[in-house]
Amino acid sequence: MERTFRKDQWKMLFVTMFCYLFFYTGRHNFGWAARGIAKELNISFQQVGWISFAMLMGYAIGQLINGNLADRWSPKIMIITGGGLSILCNLSISFANSYTAILVLWTLNGYFQSMAWGSGGKLISNWWSSSERGKAFGFYTMAAGSSSVLTFLMALVLVQQEQSWRTLFRYPILFLAGALLVFLFVAYSDPQKKGYTAEKKEGIAEQEDAQEKVAASEKQGDWKQSYLHVFQNRNFMIASLAIGFQSMARYGLIFWVPIHFLGNNYKESTGNMWLTLLIPIGMALGALSFGYISDLVFNKNRSKSIGVGMAISCVIALLIYWVPIHNHLLIGMLMFTSGFFVYGPQANFWTLSPDLLGTKLVGTGIGVMNMFAYVFAAIGEPLFGKLIDYTGNTANIFLFVALICAICATIISFVPPPNHHQ
Repeated sequence: MERTFRKDQWKMLFVTMFCYLFFYTGRHNFGWAARGIAKELNISFQQVGWISFAMLMGYAIGQLINGNLADRWSPKIMIITGGGLSILCNLSISFANSYTAILVLWTLNGYFQSMAWGSGGKLISNWWSSSERGKAFGFYTMAAGSSSVLTFLMALVLVQQEQSWRTLFRYPILFLAGALLVFLFVAYSDPQKKGYTAEKKEGIAEQEDAQEKVAASEKQGDWKQSYLHVFQNRNFMIASLAIGFQSMARYGLIFWVPIHFLGNNYKESTGNMWLTLLIPIGMALGALSFGYISDLVFNKNRSKSIGVGMAISCVIALLIYWVPIHNHLLIGMLMFTSGFFVYGPQANFWTLSPDLLGTKLVGTGIGVMNMFAYVFAAIGEPLFGKLIDYTGNTANIFLFVALICAICATIISFVPPPNHHQ
């Protein structure tokens, strides 16, 4: 029985990872289409930044709502519904011919995409105990980072074949459709739905502390109590502010670096363009590594792990700014390490939700934290665009990223490790 349950634990983690592995094909494709859209619609990079802002705000609002819904409804249904609607939005954009149409559809896409992450976190928390959750969330966050790798790879192939920007919203999402089908038939929202006893499900939460039991009793009330419990947790709010800056730095790399390396000409092929693929590869490995780094090197002190990672990211961003763009080997190494250290700490942020709030409010906590992440990322987008329009130099994005990373490292230092990790 125990061996079977263990097998199912891993199966649920891997099928959730597999599904999320393809989610960014409907979201991180935009950076590669940006130059083509700007040229065809004759709009500025700041306007392009506002489209990205709108999507990220849709995502942020969705996180606030859908994280709580994942605590109450079926995480599985939430993920499938969000993925399906995102596919429809992407297809619609591929036929759009106006700035307004793309703006509206991309905003809706942000909301639909937000239905997956918190729901996946809830499903994983339902299956994994707190003693192994750092590892489980590390794997889960790695899937998100790997999703960027896949999306970048597909986009690079399409750009090199001189395909229209519209194909970037058509072909990659076919993989998401296939992943959603697999998830539909394999995933179960919690152990009881798979036929395990209530005792087994309770065993997952065996390490709940007094604070968590308070959260559980409030959960029996209404959704307002759930949000109240989250927003009144001072340390969780500081951590949420910190992830805002981490996410702003991450999207500065994901969205604007392709524009930096594509050159002035859309479809212009350069060796540098393929170096951008090393950013999401670094992100994927960083996410997996930081799950272990926080446990082994920093003794489960997530705050210190995040702070060190973001401080290193600041230094790397400054180095990218100073290193000549034609030095492929060094630029490649810096692209990889920037992805590793900018995104890796995010795996530690998600673990703070059950650490600080308890397992009963994981969905709500992750939703609130992700809302902060994407509101800040959204605010950053038009700022990055304005910076490029004003200075005429895309390399300045790395100076901005360095500043943002330094702010994040400073803020997270104010969050002490949870008592049961001391």
